[in-house]
Amino acid sequence: MTRDQRSKDNWALLHAVDLAAKKGVPVAVVFNLVTAYMHAGARQFGFMVRGLQHLEQSLGKLHIPFFLLKGDPVENIPRIVRDAGAGALITDFGPLRLGRQWRAGVVEKISIPFYEVDAHNVVPVWIASDKRESAARTIRPKITRLLPEFLVEYPELRAQTVGWTGMPPPRVDWDGILEEALCGKGGFLTDQRLKKYKSFRNDPAIPEALSGLSPFIHFGQLSAQRAALEARKHRGKHKESVDCFLEELIIRRELADNFCHYEPEYDNHKAAANWALESLKLHQKDKREFTYTEEEWEKGKTHDKLWNASQLELIYGGKMHGFMRMYWAKKILEWSNSAEEALKLALYLNDKYEIDGRDPNGVVGCMWAIYGIHDQGWTERAVFGKIRYMNYNGCKRKFDIEKYIARVEVTVREARKAHGKVQPKTTAVIGSSEA
Repeated sequence: MTRDQRSKDNWALLHAVDLAAKKGVPVAVVFNLVTAYMHAGARQFGFMVRGLQHLEQSLGKLHIPFFLLKGDPVENIPRIVRDAGAGALITDFGPLRLGRQWRAGVVEKISIPFYEVDAHNVVPVWIASDKRESAARTIRPKITRLLPEFLVEYPELRAQTVGWTGMPPPRVDWDGILEEALCGKGGFLTDQRLKKYKSFRNDPAIPEALSGLSPFIHFGQLSAQRAALEARKHRGKHKESVDCFLEELIIRRELADNFCHYEPEYDNHKAAANWALESLKLHQKDKREFTYTEEEWEKGKTHDKLWNASQLELIYGGKMHGFMRMYWAKKILEWSNSAEEALKLALYLNDKYEIDGRDPNGVVGCMWAIYGIHDQGWTERAVFGKIRYMNYNGCKRKFDIEKYIARVEVTVREARKAHGKVQPKTTAVIGSSEA
């Protein structure tokens, strides 16, 4: 188990249990922690470890043993496969490069059947499309056509009747893991909130209009399919909001997985369209009105109070409003010496501070803002070329900037008070194959 860390509504676990039942053998779940993962730190691992603790308990009620391993998964997984005498290995799908490398390394060292199940998307990524899609408009009809087949209720996961006869899982010192990971501590579907979604989901000053489900879906603690099924129950009363929510939850999120799955160079300029590369190259030597050091960027020390607020929201809140992330990344492009430099910084900051960083959604969000992925060419201008432009005045017309900044200031004060220090500690201590 890697990306989808739950016992309920999990197609990979359901497949493993079904396979074990047919063979009359027991099933076990293995999760491998590694020492570092893509800039993730205490905030992300604290969130994940609490979920894993709950996972161990829920699996125990189903009589499914849970093994927590630490170290190199390419060494650990084949070893436990051999020691347990496993007849098959099932894992959940993830499109990012490092996880794919780990899975490939494991496959080379085992001689039993290996299954990869997409338990993260409603429509499995390889069934939704057999190629990299250029935009939401191209993948939307493909996914929509398949929803009657795939957006269905999950079968029940019953308690296992064949007992585990192999080595018992060692007791997990959850308190110790949390202490090691943290180094200090870092219902959407109600009428009141759901009715706001369509009108206010792009208003950073009204964060309660958003679902807030992204971290739980990122760590696989909540199935996106379950969220969609529950949201559909409210469509009769809040049709527009539910439809907008499903567009983001299914179409846009699965478009991101499609991009990372079919594009090997998903996190650099090689994935960009020619129109974007040519126009950015044409304007690479344009004078930048402002430039900043990495430290100034990271601490939110630019001339733009709106950009600074978005960065502080990221640092102290562990998340950034989706609309602000677009503005945030585009300003990094505008005030960096090159698009390559801008993308590297945006991905670093996103992965380090976002609870749900290190995710296809974050990759695509940065690539959209800086390289025009899933977008089209716009009116040409300095620095941006034909990349879509955003500015402070445009944001000012769209939402109450001062209200947003004031809300972030409250978040910062509360975080500083809780931590008793200037900035939350974010040094990576432990990691996961899909943190």
